Amino acid sequence: MSADFVVMKFGGTSVADAAAMTRVVTIVRTQWESQPKSGKPPVVVVSALSKVTDGLIRAGDLARNGDAEKSAALIGELLERHLAVARMLTTLQRCEQLVNALTSQFAELGARVAAMAAARQVTPANHDLIVATGELASSRIVAAAFQEQNLSAVWVDSRQVLITDEDHTIAAPDMDATYRRAQDVLAPITARQEIPVLGGFIAATTAGVTTTLGRGGSDYSAAIFGACLDVGEIQIWTDVDGMLTADPRVVPAPRVVPHLSFAEASELAYFGAKVLHPATILPAVTKNIPVRILNSRQPSNPGTLITSEVRHDGHLAALACKREVTVIDITSTRMFMAHGFLRRLFEVFERFKTAVDVVTTSEVSVSVTVDDPRRIGDVIRELSAFSEVSIEPNMAIVSVVGDRLHDDPGVFARAIVALDRIPLRLVSQASSRRTFTFVLHDADVTDAMTRLHNAFFER
Repeated sequence: MSADFVVMKFGGTSVADAAAMTRVVTIVRTQWESQPKSGKPPVVVVSALSKVTDGLIRAGDLARNGDAEKSAALIGELLERHLAVARMLTTLQRCEQLVNALTSQFAELGARVAAMAAARQVTPANHDLIVATGELASSRIVAAAFQEQNLSAVWVDSRQVLITDEDHTIAAPDMDATYRRAQDVLAPITARQEIPVLGGFIAATTAGVTTTLGRGGSDYSAAIFGACLDVGEIQIWTDVDGMLTADPRVVPAPRVVPHLSFAEASELAYFGAKVLHPATILPAVTKNIPVRILNSRQPSNPGTLITSEVRHDGHLAALACKREVTVIDITSTRMFMAHGFLRRLFEVFERFKTAVDVVTTSEVSVSVTVDDPRRIGDVIRELSAFSEVSIEPNMAIVSVVGDRLHDDPGVFARAIVALDRIPLRLVSQASSRRTFTFVLHDADVTDAMTRLHNAFFER
């Protein structure tokens, strides 16, 4: 592992337009020039331009409804946005080649979406094919922008490197196959002192069928590539100064957390911290690769460093909140003094691929929270065959996270006092004693987060 060899991932806001991409060129150039001559160039992973994935999803929805005209118009608008950025960043033959490549790519997408609209059907595989366009287009433009500014770069189609299973929209990586592809495709490029530029989020099956890792999966892609290449650091460049003590959209003026452990970062990401995709930490932990979160608008700021080490200054790391959560209550007298009930219950969630976040139990009831509503109807129908089921939507999870929470038994009491008079639906503490979670009405999130932040982080 070389400390000078890094993966640099830039999110959608960091590549939103020509000005943002110009900043990316400067950041990458600075990173490369700071390394010794014997070092390797960075591997660059980019998201789609800001809001483009949303637009592509909307085009797919229009096709599903049979509205070929509106979906074609939307795809045309997205193409024009990419062409405008391409023309601002490149010149002459390079610009012509880039414009032709983008035009061809969106024309192919348009033809496929028109066929989907005629059939009024967009399968999960179709969905992945549609949304992959964003990362393919942005990575082409960024690679060309590097070349225009005399940075030796090579555009790489991520589908040639990142191999997954066939579970479209939430595909799982095949790490062994991806490792082999990374060594075959990416390693020779860096050995030639060239920068590989790839789109995050997108991948392919062994048969070459396009897949995606799920929304926010570009961070995950970067971590996977970093683990496969055994880099010294994975950098996540975003539009904030690092991991914050709370969501700035909920709590005004939160502070940057300078250091987190892998475990703390995983908990915060899982329970709603938007800066980092929950799966990002997994490949980094496997190879013990530090992850650094940085601000592409303020590149000189130190950001947040995430490592295996546990901090020794204070008990709390940060707060997180997950919105649009549903509580499901399952009650049955058959549960009392019976074995096998919980297995049967959770098999239902497994069957419909619905993840559970928080669980509380009593003698005859179980309450769980889910944040993916797509299969809730199926889950409720199956559970109703052997229990009474009720649901409560419009809930949220507020979490207090810190590796050393267990060192101070008074922390939980302070949290409860801070949340005085806010109705708490469920309360839970992880077995690791690293996280307290409170399930409450979504309308109370701002009040709850502000009170907790004042109690623990404001001097």
